[in-house]
Amino acid sequence: MHPLVDSHAHLDLEAFDTDRPAVIARAGAAGIRHLVVPATDHDSWPRIRELCVDRTDIHPAYGLHPLFMDRHRPEHLDRLGDWLAEHPAVAVGEIGLDFHQPGADHELQQRCFESQLQLALDLHLPVIVHARQALEQVSLSLRRTSVRGVVHSFSGSEQQARKLWDIGFHLGIGGPVTYERAQRLRRIVAGMPIEFLLLESDAPDQPDAAHRGQRNEPARIVEILRCVAALRGESEQHVAQATTANARRLFGLDQNP
Repeated sequence: MHPLVDSHAHLDLEAFDTDRPAVIARAGAAGIRHLVVPATDHDSWPRIRELCVDRTDIHPAYGLHPLFMDRHRPEHLDRLGDWLAEHPAVAVGEIGLDFHQPGADHELQQRCFESQLQLALDLHLPVIVHARQALEQVSLSLRRTSVRGVVHSFSGSEQQARKLWDIGFHLGIGGPVTYERAQRLRRIVAGMPIEFLLLESDAPDQPDAAHRGQRNEPARIVEILRCVAALRGESEQHVAQATTANARRLFGLDQNP
């Protein structure tokens, strides 16, 4: 099998504290040669740095996730630029908008998101974007700033997907595509241009259908690969080669120190 890339795995989280080395080893045994670990808040940055230091297979991304606005402080946003200058990363992320939670401060999220988009643009880094019940607003912001990146765990319509492809954005596809009820997502994945497709686990969340209700881990993107290849009527080798090339190119994985 061609080497794979897990473009989104939260390996720093407490869910992996008891067996993180084994999880990473299983990913390697499954053919995953690179894993991108995005941050959620200010406190996660040192954990991720420690996880990635002296490794060529695990790559950090730093940002402030919209779901945790109660944890973020204005100085954290100011510090992000300094942190990225001091600690090289492959992306700014996980950033974005999440309007799912009742009472979410949409305006505050938007300001935080746009500040991080501008930072990514200034640093010539791609972005890893979270968009839940806010995909139209996210797309508008992305169009205005002309950054590169991926909308992770894409769950929108075909029209929304096309708007993202038009500006060169990738779609992160994970466990949800393996559920038969996800007919709209499966149609999009079946017909989308493969140059915009990335595979992701979102571990420890979003397991594939065969592991419903269990803790997810990067090794299981092999199941996502099989599903995507079957939906597209292409070989697993072809999909693996294309998605790995996409991730390497977007995140500059071969150049990551």
